[in-house]
Formats: sequence, structure tokens, C-alpha cells
Amino acid sequence: MNTPYDYIILGGGLAGLSLACRLIDSPLADRSILIIEPDDKDRNDRTFCFWSDRPTPFDDIIHHSWDQIQFVDEHGPRRLPLGAYRYHMIRGLDFYRHARQTLAAHANVTFVPAAADHIEDGVDGATVSAGGQRYFGRWIFDSRFRVADFKADPAKAGALYQHFTGWLIETAADAFDPSAATMFDFRVPARNELRFCYVLPVSKRQALIEFVALSAHQLEPTLKAYIEDTLRLNDYRILEEEGGVSPLTGRPFARRAGAHVMTIGAAGGRIKASSGYAYTRIQRDSAAMVRSLIETGQPFSVPADSPFFRLCDVLLLRLMRERGATVRSIFTTMFQRNPVARIFRFLDESASAVDVVLFIAHMPPRPFLQALYDHSAEAIQSGLSKARLKIKANYRQPGAWRQENS
Repeated sequence: MNTPYDYIILGGGLAGLSLACRLIDSPLADRSILIIEPDDKDRNDRTFCFWSDRPTPFDDIIHHSWDQIQFVDEHGPRRLPLGAYRYHMIRGLDFYRHARQTLAAHANVTFVPAAADHIEDGVDGATVSAGGQRYFGRWIFDSRFRVADFKADPAKAGALYQHFTGWLIETAADAFDPSAATMFDFRVPARNELRFCYVLPVSKRQALIEFVALSAHQLEPTLKAYIEDTLRLNDYRILEEEGGVSPLTGRPFARRAGAHVMTIGAAGGRIKASSGYAYTRIQRDSAAMVRSLIETGQPFSVPADSPFFRLCDVLLLRLMRERGATVRSIFTTMFQRNPVARIFRFLDESASAVDVVLFIAHMPPRPFLQALYDHSAEAIQSGLSKARLKIKANYRQPGAWRQENS
């Protein structure tokens, strides 16, 4: 057994490093921290995008910001000013380097290049097995995402995978307007699912262009066709490539995985189910956990997720899964009838009651009412089926039923 630690963080990605940086920038800065991560994090494997109307913890490494966004469909582009908001882009590699360099300056922070295998909860803390060693921590923060957890009850929670692939390209001549980011461009083959591209220009000749879909079918060929046929760019070169999968589900994730173990990041349900955005939610969650540690001595006193917004996510995911073409028109209506600030507040789950009423009033009601009806009917049927199975089991063993219900 190695030297005990106050905090052990499993995973050195966005969630793990954000939490560690919050800890050393708090009254808990002198506590010992162990970060267990098998990857060197030495490449730009993804880009973190988010919107904000106030300063954020990693503003120093923002790669580019936009004060306007574009929404594009078959009717053409619509440019929308963001007002007090800005849409920001942080390169994954810049984040990893900055966070690791910041943490390396603190002698009480240790990195172990290994994969965590097992967590064993105890009375005063928990033990983590990694790389053939065992490490004891007072509190464990686990960012490891388990696919088996995500797949549980997919119909009820509307579980989907959001696939994305992106190229940072450079053109031979000026081709982009770096003052506006295209968040949605629906001019791609729909295949009855929600599919779109977004364009993040960082200069007149460089832009990150990504294709997002709910299936992994023909990702790169579709991206190439979008660049060359839709944007009409043929003289370009690919500087960087990225890609991945974001799990989208409306089902709640357990935050408490043991007496001394808390889930964070995707494992803690911090990905916004209806949009796939996670950066801002992870920063808020990191701040809440540190605040809980300071005020209560444990990390679990964080704000609970809103049942209302979770239901909204579930309904939209259901529409994505069953009526993908309809969702495109829903997004079009959303941007046509609502100011961007209201949309951002609704997606951030920070909308006021007035915001919520106005947002819903400006959305097409029929698809959501149908999704709500289907969801409710499905939940009732599932509950009845479980009740029937329990009754049958108790009927076969009446003594067990009497004992259980005595």
C-alpha cells in the first residue's frame, strides 16, 4: 500500500483535471491529490466548445471566440448576434498541457500513468488498484465511463450515441469569416436522423469543420462531401483530425458510487443529453464538489439535476431516435422564435420561470405532446409488466409474499 492521499482522481481528462485545478485553487490547496491516467494526453484529440456571458476558469487558453453564430438550412444562413454571450473554443491539447503544467507546480499533486482496475470501499476511505499497485484515498472521484451503464434501459431514457468527426483545414485562399461560428448547418443528407455540420473559423484560411450524426455511417465521406460540394472548397489541406462518440441519455446517473466514491464527468451524467455539451456543466460540477468538501467535509452535497429539464431531454432524445427529420424543423423553429440568450439559458438549465414559459410557447407543441404521450404510455406499460411479474412470482410462492409484506 502506497502513501495515503486525501483525493484520488481516476482519469486525467476534462473532468479529472478540472476538478484537480479547482482543488488547488481553493482552501484545500494543501491536500494531497493523486491523478491516475493511462494516456499521455499529448495530442489534440478533441475540442471543447461552450458559450458564456461571464469569465470562466480557463479563459487564458481560449483558442478563439465568436460574438456571432450562424444557423444554416435549405433557406440559407441566418446570422445571430450573441449579445452579452460569447461562443468559445478550447483545444483539447492546450487544456491538457495547461492543466498538467499548473498541477505540476504543486508538490502535493502526483500523476500515475496507469489504468485503474478496481475500487474497494472501506471505513475511512477507499483503495484503488492500478498498474499493479494499490492506493488509498479519503475520497475517490471516478471519471471512467462504463458503456454497460449507459446501455441500461435505452428505451426509457432515450439512449443514443452522438458520433462526430472533424478536420482542421487550411485553404490556399481566404475562405472563412472568423467573426462568426456556424453552430448548425443542416445541408447534409438527413437519412431520417439529426445530422449536421458546424464550422469554427479561427482565421480567414483555417477552420475546424465537424460532422455530427447519430450513426457512424459514412462519417468522413460525408464530411469531405460537405467541404467540397456544399462549401465548394477543393484547394485545402487537413492540419489535424479529431473524432469520438458522446453518450446521450436522459436517465439519471448515480453520483455516489460508494461511501467514499463519487462519479464525475460523463460517468456522473455531466453530458447534456439533448445537446452533447459538457464543458460548462463539468466546470460547475467541479466548483460544487469543492464547495461541498469545504463546507461539509464530503463531496456529495451538490445540486441535484432538474427533473423538468431531464424530462425535456428524454422527450427530445425520443424524437431524435424516432423522428429525426422532425427535429431539424424543431431546431429551425427554436432559433427563429427565441433570442439566442434564452436558448442558451434553457440549455444551461439556468432559465428563469419566465424564460421557460416563453421558450415552450415559441416551440411547436405537437411533436413534444406526442413524445410525452408515448413516453408516459411506455412508462405505465413497463410498470404494469413489472407488477404482473411480481404478482406471478408471489402467487407461485405465497409464503414468500406473506413474509415480504408482513
